[in-house]
Amino acid sequence: MSGPVVTTQPAFAYQYHPASSGLVPLQSQPAAPVVWMPAPPVPPKCPPGLEYLTQIDRIVVEQQMDLLEALSRFETLNRYEIRNSLGQRIYFAQEENDEYSLQCHGSLRGFVIKLFDSTNQPVMQLSRECRCDICCCPCICCLQELEVQAPLGTVIGYVKQKWHPCLPKFDLQNETRESLLKMKGPCVPCQCYRDVHFEVKPLDETATIGIVTKQWTGMAREAIGSASLFGIQFPLDLDVKMKALVLGTCILLDFMFFDHRAPRRDNNS
Repeated sequence: MSGPVVTTQPAFAYQYHPASSGLVPLQSQPAAPVVWMPAPPVPPKCPPGLEYLTQIDRIVVEQQMDLLEALSRFETLNRYEIRNSLGQRIYFAQEENDEYSLQCHGSLRGFVIKLFDSTNQPVMQLSRECRCDICCCPCICCLQELEVQAPLGTVIGYVKQKWHPCLPKFDLQNETRESLLKMKGPCVPCQCYRDVHFEVKPLDETATIGIVTKQWTGMAREAIGSASLFGIQFPLDLDVKMKALVLGTCILLDFMFFDHRAPRRDNNS
C-alpha cells in the first residue's frame, strides 16, 4: 500500500483554507445552496456509491445540530454532512432510531446510520448495537463494534474496538473479519481544549498512513454542545473499502467520546 506517510501530528488545513487558494473555511457556514461533488466513473470492483471516495484523500465530517438539542437535554437523531476539501457534499448521513433509545440510552444507544448520495439513494450503512461504558474489563458488553455495509445488505467490513485501560484502539477488518489496519488515539479526557488526533496505521504500526482529527471549535461553541467537526486524511490510493471503514470509525468516535449529552433520567431516580 503506497501513498503519503504521515510521520508527525500535522496542523491540518481543515480549519481554514486561505482565500487565495479558492477554497472556503470549513467551519459552519451560512446557509447556502448545497453543492454536491460531481459523480466520478465507477471503477471496477468498487461498491456502487463509493466511487466518490476513490477521488479524494481528505474528508470533512460535520455534525448537523438541531437548535432544540443545542439548548436542551433533548436528544435528537444524529445527522452529518460529509464534504471534500472543496466544500462539496459527498454524502449526507442520517441516523434511524426510536425515541426510547434516544432519550434513555443517549450516546450509548445502538444505531443505524445511512449515508445518502446526491440522488438521495442510500449507498452505505453503519450499525452498532447498544454498549455500556461502565466497566474497565475487556468484556464483550463494553467493547464497541461497528458494521459497515456498502451497498445496503452487503457487509464490506467491521470496526472492532480492542481493549486498553486508557487508550482508544481499533482494528479495521474486512468482510471476513481479517484485520487490515489499526487506529489508535490518545487518552481523550486528557485532551481538553485542543484538537484530538486518531492515527491510522498498518498492522505492524511502523508508520502513520492517515489521521482522523476531532477539531476543537472554541470554548464558547463547545460549552453549549456545538456540533462535532472532524477532518480525515488518508492516502489517495488506499482501498476504497478501507476509506469507508475510516469514515465509519470517525462517526463511531463521535458517539463514543464527543456526544456529551447524557441519557435523560427521571428526577426521582
